[in-house]
Amino acid sequence: MKMSSLIANFLLIIIFSTLESTPLSFALLERAIDNLQVLEMLLFSSAIGPESLTFDTQGQGPYTGVSNGRILKWQGHTLGWQQFATTTHNRTSECDDMMNIMTEEVCGRPLGLQFNRVTGDLYIADAYFGLLVVGHEGGVATQLTAAADGVPFHFTNGLDIDQENGMIYFTDSSTHFQRRENMWAVLAGDATGRLMKYNPQSKTVRVLVKDLKFPNGVALNKDNTFLLVAETTTCRLLRYWLQGPKSGTLEVFAQLPGYPDNIKNHKGDFWVALNQEKVQIPRASKVDGEGSGWPFEHPVAMKLSEEGEVLEVLDGKVLTSISEVEEGDNGTLWIGSVVMPYVAVYKN
Repeated sequence: MKMSSLIANFLLIIIFSTLESTPLSFALLERAIDNLQVLEMLLFSSAIGPESLTFDTQGQGPYTGVSNGRILKWQGHTLGWQQFATTTHNRTSECDDMMNIMTEEVCGRPLGLQFNRVTGDLYIADAYFGLLVVGHEGGVATQLTAAADGVPFHFTNGLDIDQENGMIYFTDSSTHFQRRENMWAVLAGDATGRLMKYNPQSKTVRVLVKDLKFPNGVALNKDNTFLLVAETTTCRLLRYWLQGPKSGTLEVFAQLPGYPDNIKNHKGDFWVALNQEKVQIPRASKVDGEGSGWPFEHPVAMKLSEEGEVLEVLDGKVLTSISEVEEGDNGTLWIGSVVMPYVAVYKN
């Protein structure tokens, strides 16, 4: 999530510059966005902040949640963005103010999005209203759960779905801080975040891991044996095993050069959005995999293999505060941001 205060940015650098970094191995291709001319911007007329992106079972979209509690669908250049769904019935005129974060508790703020490929239903992690679902025709979403183990959600965030059995994995970034207080959650080192699983058949929710520091995006691997969770405060990815001899255990998967937001699985690899750089990272003359330094000035996203090897880096330069990268089958990158008034499209 965006750290908008310069003072907060400075404090974050002081707090986290002492963290040890796990060396990353490289076999990568750099995609450098040097200027805005290489991007197509799918502009919004009355919203900002396309946090997460997803396509439906027909490949249509993308769909995205925006600042005033709506979920929009891209209908092509003729029709542009059209409203698909909302996360609450109780919308007021205040919800027309796309910049007022104080109305989010009333209007909602949809973050993680994912379609169930079998049913066509869209599942939504709304920061204020918990886990919701809406049918393929859209409308007002239905709340599925807003608490686990008797503890209400305060900051429902990332989401992914096991397409084989329909299980939904999602995060609650904090039980104390809400989305509009995300800066303070990081600065305070809040460790009340949780990773959870929702069973749509039994309509029950189970806490898998608690005491996490700002768990954010979540993504399953290709055979659903484990999932990755972005722990934003610590600038790292965690792996939670769902199957095998390590089932039910958590381990560090990678230490990152910035604060991770959402994660997306693309053909078995993981695109991780880096919302903000951790420190000023020195340029290296080459990538040698031996700790010579991070070779890019403004990494805003990176693609990792299932083994944690860095395969690709998106060097943003003119892009800031990236929240998600969704890769299409043709290599096109669809880029979300919690603060920008558009979805960016980057083509090779």
